[in-house]
Amino acid sequence: MTTTPSRTVGTQPWLHQRGREVQSFGTVRQFPLGLSRDARIYSCQRQNRILADTQILYALYKKHHWLVRGHTFYQLHLLLDKHAGEQLALIDTLAERIQTLGGVAVGDPRHVAELTHIPRSPDGVEEVPAMLSRLLEAHESILIDAHDAATHVAEMGDDGTNDLLVSEVIRTGEMQAWFLAEHLVDTPLVRADRPEDDR
Repeated sequence: MTTTPSRTVGTQPWLHQRGREVQSFGTVRQFPLGLSRDARIYSCQRQNRILADTQILYALYKKHHWLVRGHTFYQLHLLLDKHAGEQLALIDTLAERIQTLGGVAVGDPRHVAELTHIPRSPDGVEEVPAMLSRLLEAHESILIDAHDAATHVAEMGDDGTNDLLVSEVIRTGEMQAWFLAEHLVDTPLVRADRPEDDR
């Protein structure tokens, strides 16, 4: 007869635990999704790249939300925070899609920094037009990657990832880029520039 060792019940938490890694980054578990392993690995790789860039874009939005200044401070402060919130939602959606496919979503900021294609911004404060331009360039980089990834995952039969990239990543990115770009139009605020004979 075997006996199970008794377990002491107490209120002290088991602190400082370490465990072995149970799934390596870049691998996928087998789930009954009707998608090949190769398709799932490819989709996870492409989404992790977009996820890393999106995490950097989110961080840029928050940084610029805090540091923006000048006569458009109030409007941009609110807009940049709104866009940051939408990017944060995308981060969660992308990460959960990677997990749904059996993969491992990139989460550690140090790992994100290794994977991202978005150039690092200065540590200090840039002028507002430079902030907006930097955000636009990051959006375009993500959009180019998302368009390409959407095409290729669809060819591999991954309609779910294609739908996420097109309906959420691309559409959100395009809308946000439009809002930012309109802030860089040098237009008069009070009086239109009309020919003399029209006045």
